[in-house]
Amino acid sequence: MISNQVIQTSIDELKTITKIDLCVIDMEGITVATTFDNRNVSQELVKNFVSSPADSQIVGGYHMLKVLEDGDVLYVLIAKGAGADAYMIGKVAVSQIQNLVIAYKEHFDKNNFFQNLLLDNLLLVDIYNRAKKLHIVSEVPRVVYLIEAQNDKDNISMEMLKSIFEGQTGCYLTAVEQKNIILIKEVSSLEAYEEVEQTAQVIVDMLNAEAMLITKVSYGTIVPELKEVSKSYKEAKMARDVGMIFYMEKSISAYNTLGIGRLIYQLPINLCRIFMKEIFGDNIPDDLDDEILTTVQKFFDNNLNVSETSRQLYVHRNTLVYRIEKLHQSTGLDIRKFDDALTFKIALMVVNYMKYIDSLE
Repeated sequence: MISNQVIQTSIDELKTITKIDLCVIDMEGITVATTFDNRNVSQELVKNFVSSPADSQIVGGYHMLKVLEDGDVLYVLIAKGAGADAYMIGKVAVSQIQNLVIAYKEHFDKNNFFQNLLLDNLLLVDIYNRAKKLHIVSEVPRVVYLIEAQNDKDNISMEMLKSIFEGQTGCYLTAVEQKNIILIKEVSSLEAYEEVEQTAQVIVDMLNAEAMLITKVSYGTIVPELKEVSKSYKEAKMARDVGMIFYMEKSISAYNTLGIGRLIYQLPINLCRIFMKEIFGDNIPDDLDDEILTTVQKFFDNNLNVSETSRQLYVHRNTLVYRIEKLHQSTGLDIRKFDDALTFKIALMVVNYMKYIDSLE
């Protein structure tokens, strides 16, 4: 339902332009919005007018008009004055409010449609029938973004995103979870991933800079038809989860660039435990201290280059070698060798995945 404040703003603007006072009353006799003291307009007067067949009438120096929705009376609009000007402005106000009601209803219907579409609550025939009624193009490339702004208690992120995307053709904002905002966006082609990535970066930069909110964005693959939007949504959710587990340092996670993280995410937890037991026995990498783990991560970042890693860690080369040897003794893996380094890298990712699964239980 359209808010009272929107109606008040609308009649205030008309009053400023035309100098005609206006009042809007709902079916319960409650004043929704007014520009004058309407205490002289009784509830009985309004009820009698609603029950009459007339669309408008003059009573006691007021023009009374009906605001309709699908043929039913939604509001009664009162224009102060009995002259032709008051009647004309009253008709303009009725038309404006009816158009606002239609626009808000369509917005609500679109929001409801996309929520059900994302959650797979619609039959295929319903998708296309409802899309046609809502003037939504079916066969156009789209992608789904999940946007999470940490500590956004006042819902600032949604308002800022609306200011950017609600005016753009083919962009729809909604939510099916409390933490995340969903953006469904049309794109230029099925291969427009650079465009998709740029949009994600704009969202992160804007919310970080203007709202001071730490923001993470994930997105699915580009889909060609409306019926596949839920697929892109599921992919965006997986990208969010995989990014949270394995790539915490990244603010943007794309489903088509998840790499080995996607494979590990889909492994049964029992297989993960068997793998860890097979490689490390009881000395799993989670038991290593932060110094060793930081050293290992930097060593991997520098492609197993001892000299460059020691330089970036500000430690002597021998100190770095000592730490690597210490890791070798505790785990049986020499990460200076490619095969052992690969095994250890995967093991660290599996540990993070197991922690995530444990946190859900």
